[in-house]
Amino acid sequence: MIPLEAYLKTPLFFLVAGPCVVEDEEMPMNVASVIHRICRDEGIPYVFKASYRKANRTRVDSFTGIGDLKALRIIAEVGKTLDIPVITDVHTPAEAEMAASYADILQIPAFLCRQTDLLQAAAETGRAVNIKKGQFVSAAAMRYAVDKILNVNPDAFVALTERGSMFGYQDLVVDYRNIPWMQAHGVPVILDATHSLQQPNTAAGVSGGLPMLIDTISSAGIAAGVDGLFIETHPEPAKAKSDGANMLPLDQLEKLVRKWIRIKKSL
Repeated sequence: MIPLEAYLKTPLFFLVAGPCVVEDEEMPMNVASVIHRICRDEGIPYVFKASYRKANRTRVDSFTGIGDLKALRIIAEVGKTLDIPVITDVHTPAEAEMAASYADILQIPAFLCRQTDLLQAAAETGRAVNIKKGQFVSAAAMRYAVDKILNVNPDAFVALTERGSMFGYQDLVVDYRNIPWMQAHGVPVILDATHSLQQPNTAAGVSGGLPMLIDTISSAGIAAGVDGLFIETHPEPAKAKSDGANMLPLDQLEKLVRKWIRIKKSL
């Protein structure tokens, strides 16, 4: 595989997509194969994503994973088989060291984007790092998160992900100004069009997980000049073991990719 930075460089956009979490041995490869085919046909660089474990769960009895090493090996096998980069979340410095043996990109969850020891540990692995902007952090303040990585590894590939800002209680709003503001930090910016719907505005009478809203958020991001899109997708979101209400049905992805390309080429 060519170096990650060169692989992701495109006049269009790159796509980071996959299921929320590794649920079993077969599903990750099945999902990745479909997305890989779509991206290959449309000329879009593709990064497979899946969490090997979900550490931040609402309920104590929520599904968290099938075992860390087992899930990491499955993620790594997807990347090796399809010859694509893979990304997964890490939550502690020890996890960063462990996951770096299996993933090309380490992702820092939004709630942990200011954790200095975690950011530094991720940088020390030599892997690329994607930092999700916390719902409570300004675009300007994400400069410090980038600096924490580059202070340890000046040659690190760093990306930032916009995933909404908290607007009162139980609602996230994407501020598209954050895209150029974070790009000004000298890094590519990704838009997470699924987690940004995690706290729907129930007062408006709409479901945050509707594909209609994923379409709206992602298409607006392409028009705003985002470098990449982050989409969680599943063959049957209603049966997903984590974040099913916010995931795009896999069979709707190809149509959306083609729409994003049309928007990008029209700019």
